[in-house]
Amino acid sequence: MTDVSDCTETGVSRPLVLLMAIVNGVVIANLYYSQPLLAEIARDLHIKESQAGFITALTQTGYGFGLFLLTPLGDKTERRRLIVILTLLASGALAITGSVHSATVLLSMNFLIGLLSVVPQIIVPFIATLSGPAERGRNVGTVMSGLLMGILLARTVSGFIGAHLGWRAVYFCAALAMILLAGLIRLLMPASSPKNGLHYLELLTSLPGLLQKVPVLKEAALSGALLFAAFSVFWTTLVFHLESLPSHLGAQAAGCFGLVGAAGAIAASVSGRLADRLGARRIVAAGSASILLAWILMGLGGASLVILACGAALLDLGVQGAHVANQTRILAHMPEARSRINTIYIVSFFAGGACGSLAGTAIWTRSGWPGVCLLGGALMGLALVAGTAPFRHNTAN
Repeated sequence: MTDVSDCTETGVSRPLVLLMAIVNGVVIANLYYSQPLLAEIARDLHIKESQAGFITALTQTGYGFGLFLLTPLGDKTERRRLIVILTLLASGALAITGSVHSATVLLSMNFLIGLLSVVPQIIVPFIATLSGPAERGRNVGTVMSGLLMGILLARTVSGFIGAHLGWRAVYFCAALAMILLAGLIRLLMPASSPKNGLHYLELLTSLPGLLQKVPVLKEAALSGALLFAAFSVFWTTLVFHLESLPSHLGAQAAGCFGLVGAAGAIAASVSGRLADRLGARRIVAAGSASILLAWILMGLGGASLVILACGAALLDLGVQGAHVANQTRILAHMPEARSRINTIYIVSFFAGGACGSLAGTAIWTRSGWPGVCLLGGALMGLALVAGTAPFRHNTAN
């Protein structure tokens, strides 16, 4: 396919958008395959289950390092080649993981799996660059829907294959999927060469300056951090709350609440379209209001599983819808710096999630479910204020 420069933004075919959505979903799934397999891995490698828990932690840690160290390369390196290289390297890490008999090597490989699975955060700025202004929100929403479906289905696929073929087969299948994706990407995606002469260290050191050059990025980063903090407060404390109910439900019941994640995938697609029509700020505000409503409902009726499920659906709809709208508006700026802009936003997003998890656990210990709901509602109150007060005069969207 032909080379596409950063300044074209003339449009992109729906089949290509769908391919990017599939790539997003299949690659991001690498982060979550291990979760249903931890007990089996622990037995096979003769390690404690508590040690097996480091597998997931190191995968997420690797992803964090990849966000900071690798995604800025999307502003310097030809993107299709970068995506192919990362996908093939991830395939190697997955294959080695499926072959190891050492816990140390396994942990190291899972760190690499996380590090190399940042392709979705390169694809999102990529699709924004390929898209015309009128379709950018819709296309970003579609590829984000693919990412969310990958997160939603990864544990199901992993558990099914692991139950029938063993945990190693999951990693071998994932490695094969990466190879097939690399071939499709090379054949069907256009080349995209950023017009940026910065060296690698200059890319990294330029990140703080982008907050001044793109004022809306400050608002989106703060909003995203608060959104994901409220989301993480819920999912961190849900299992404790369920266990405290008279029915003494536990981890399995908490896992079933994840099925409402399909609502988030729908919200991601619709949010992008609405952001194009109505303006991204309105969609972010609506998402924040949805999350605030969720926390109010769960605070008033948290003993009811139906209300908890409705609250979880509203929470997921709000977070994913606002998240896509935030990305849509920040990626409308500075085509030559979109990967770095997205890096700042996503790092802020996950930092907020980490803080939310810690705060949620601490509040649960001291104040139980009412305190957790007050915390979640307070975070969304701050998000609504942040979206209307300090940065509004700098942006139109």
